[in-house]
Amino acid sequence: MPPIRVAVIGAGAFGRNHLRVYREIELAHPELVQLSALVEPNETRRTEYETLYKIPTFPTIDEFLAFIHHPPFTIHSPFAASICVPTIHHATVAEQLLSANLDILIEKPFATTLAEANKISDLASNLNRIVAIGHLERFNPAVTAVTSRLNNPMFFEAHRLSIFTPRSLDVDVVLDLMIHDLDIVLSLTNSPVREVRAVGLAILSKKVDIANVRVEFESGCVANFTASRVSTEQVRKLRLFQPHQYLSLDFARQELLSIDVDPRAAAAMAAMSSPKTLSSRPEAAGRSGEIPVLKGAHSAPTHPSAGLNLQKLDLPHAEPLRLEIEDFLNAVATRTQPRVNATSGRAALALALEINREIATHAHRAGLL
Repeated sequence: MPPIRVAVIGAGAFGRNHLRVYREIELAHPELVQLSALVEPNETRRTEYETLYKIPTFPTIDEFLAFIHHPPFTIHSPFAASICVPTIHHATVAEQLLSANLDILIEKPFATTLAEANKISDLASNLNRIVAIGHLERFNPAVTAVTSRLNNPMFFEAHRLSIFTPRSLDVDVVLDLMIHDLDIVLSLTNSPVREVRAVGLAILSKKVDIANVRVEFESGCVANFTASRVSTEQVRKLRLFQPHQYLSLDFARQELLSIDVDPRAAAAMAAMSSPKTLSSRPEAAGRSGEIPVLKGAHSAPTHPSAGLNLQKLDLPHAEPLRLEIEDFLNAVATRTQPRVNATSGRAALALALEINREIATHAHRAGLL
């Protein structure tokens, strides 16, 4: 099989990274992929990347498609594309490429509406095309490590805070930032949503810039999400609690902290902390600067952290975008579903849109509209 020829549609903040990663993979595995074209309406960017990557560039999709459907390319050659245009153009570009028999990787969010997402999914299914959605945090090594340690998670706390930039202002903070965490929690809970509560405010743009959300799932699990693009710091963290375990994930550092509780030790601690078994001596409450000590009726003093196993996992660091693109290329080559397929992308989009409806409802009740 010849290498998969790929094009990048859009050379903005996301597209330029797709170009870089495709070329890095090509240099390492020329038999797998060949960066072959760029579509970018901005002439300055086209000239820059045509010079940098030595690839043909085109101002429109139509000119690109006319190029690849003539020698040395043919419609039967394996060709795929990353769609890195503003969200409002995702559906139009996806339909053009799918209709030309290209497999596609669409940057998140999938589309602006569920109707658009459905149309893309149906067209891909009818034409037997691959559709991957660019939720790159799903490929973060820390997320992969969390997935293998799941045991009925019942509470999530997600924070994704960013300093304000003029990037991606065509969408609100829920579709821009929070949707990463929505996708991850949906994949980890694997449960339908029961209820959504949300509040959000526009601060520096015309769309919601900061939002706080509470989602309850049919399983009984509850997730709290906070996203802001007007913060003074960068924070990308997810914490989850499940029976006898607490997991804390840092996306930026690709770190995972695990605190495991020995059930027997937890039961013993609970028994010793009951009114009947707490020592009544003053020193049991702990002198100033000392750690309190609990005593059982027939046991030696027990430190409060007894039975806790704190472990910082040693994870292999990797660029999530590269892992995402490699997964996409593998799906194209093997004709299998990518890790984040159209169904997953649609689920995250549906929840994000429901959250935005709740934010609008809350704003109306609060007299903010």
